[in-house]
Amino acid sequence: MERRPDTIAAGWWRAAAGCAAAVALALLMTWPLAAGFGRLGRTTTMDGLYSTWNIAWVARTIVADPAHLFDANIFSPHRHALVFSEANILGGVVAVPGWWLTRNPYVALNSALIFAFASTLIGAYLLARRLSGSRPAAAVAAVLFAFCPYFFSHSAHIQLLMAGGIPLAMLALHRLAEQPTPGRGVVLGVTLALQALACAYYGIFAGLMVGYGVLFFAVTRTQWRVRRYWAAVAIAAAVAVLCVTPFFLPYLAMQRDEGFSRTMDDAARYSATLASYLASPAHAHQWLFRIARSMGWRSGEVLFPGMLVVVLGLTGLVLSLRRRAEPDVAAPLPASTDAETAWLYGSLGVLALWASFGPAAGLYAAMFRAVPLFTFLRAPSRFGLVTALALAMLAAVAIRRLLANRRRAAAAALVLAALGLAELNVLPFPWERALPVPAGYAVLARMPVAPMAEFPFYGERVAFPLHAQYMVLSTAHWLPLVNGYSDHIPLDFRQAAFVLDSFPSVDAFHVLRTHRVRYIGLHWTMYGPRADEIRRRLQPFLGHLRPLAEDPGTTLFEIVSFP
Repeated sequence: MERRPDTIAAGWWRAAAGCAAAVALALLMTWPLAAGFGRLGRTTTMDGLYSTWNIAWVARTIVADPAHLFDANIFSPHRHALVFSEANILGGVVAVPGWWLTRNPYVALNSALIFAFASTLIGAYLLARRLSGSRPAAAVAAVLFAFCPYFFSHSAHIQLLMAGGIPLAMLALHRLAEQPTPGRGVVLGVTLALQALACAYYGIFAGLMVGYGVLFFAVTRTQWRVRRYWAAVAIAAAVAVLCVTPFFLPYLAMQRDEGFSRTMDDAARYSATLASYLASPAHAHQWLFRIARSMGWRSGEVLFPGMLVVVLGLTGLVLSLRRRAEPDVAAPLPASTDAETAWLYGSLGVLALWASFGPAAGLYAAMFRAVPLFTFLRAPSRFGLVTALALAMLAAVAIRRLLANRRRAAAAALVLAALGLAELNVLPFPWERALPVPAGYAVLARMPVAPMAEFPFYGERVAFPLHAQYMVLSTAHWLPLVNGYSDHIPLDFRQAAFVLDSFPSVDAFHVLRTHRVRYIGLHWTMYGPRADEIRRRLQPFLGHLRPLAEDPGTTLFEIVSFP
């Protein structure tokens, strides 16, 4: 039956209102970020600065020079330095308007951050509505997942906030299992690809969940006999691989050329513990964390999903599996669907919980040996996010059942959503102020493109993350930097860093010459009490340097010759 134009218009208005509500909630739960969109961020954590640089680089380069997207301006003269860590392709695309309208890296990052929260809320809502058949119940479940403590604990890692594709991929799978068509296979494949381009970890998680769901539906709905089902699944897999491959090939080359891979020992260090499932930054959960600390437990990852979602999720599991004496006439979906939801998401939640404890628990070790992509992963603990999603979906079923036949079900759901927001809030979030950009960087932006080195050059492995400060400052000029910080640190950088840490010295200038460095920046405030000593040691080399700009905290030079 053809839909009437007024019905279509109403649907579009409802979708627009839902998106606006999701953005409004994201702004509320991250307050006061909205009050300082261009000057607030995670600037005291080096991972936060890395995210700021990364999103700005992708947002700029994917428009200005897409052919060299992976040739990030760090670790010069290395090429393809973007693949030394998460590329954040989708986050950078989302940030394109913010970057090009303002040229402000914090606006770029924060626009991607708000999108991440809002899209996760929308994705969880759409999946929960499909599973529960209730808009109010789905709205509560979406709030409980999108603002769970795990996300707030990773506010410095933009890729780990980009989780909206996980529920959307499961929604696409449900639609495919319901009616296997080539078009629905394409939708599932595109959704999986988008999640992989948003966060490689979650792309793997989504792929594993969908793969498990494909087998689950093949058995529970006897789809293993249906050729159309497997054809649609094959189309989904082909589309996902075709979309992701161009962005994945540089990572394979990096793994081959740099010898990069994760080991089982790496996974053991970043596995969940019992205390992880009691850890949360939310104000309402601090008593749980104190209990864990008093028992001497090491938390590591933050994985407590929230009290309300645990209670409602377990309630949904029990109610869905319990045989009822009479049918639920208020439920828009047949009772068997609730049981199917309970089995699918209950088992997914348990398997993810098991995997999160890492190699010692067994399941992760088996997957590590069976799935080659696991050599790119380091933190099994992040599987705990899948458990949080499973609980939220089961909570949606519980809310629909508990509120069935109530005269004010929507109002009751609104109260539950408000309780969820109150329980999970971390307000006001402790955002930090943006790094001040030296005025002289405007001079660098007008100079011919050539490599630059920033000092102090941190040479100790433990201090490598401090190079992220220079990466964010480089968004003012985008010159190639010898400095860099990433998930993978190239061997030649480690060797050069030890020597450059001695700057100013003849050996340091020799390394600068081999790296074809033309510009250097000295940040006196970062030297602290050593600043006067560095100024004295620099005197013999000033004949080789031409001053470009200077302020009380920074001096910029052009190297005109080498000693």
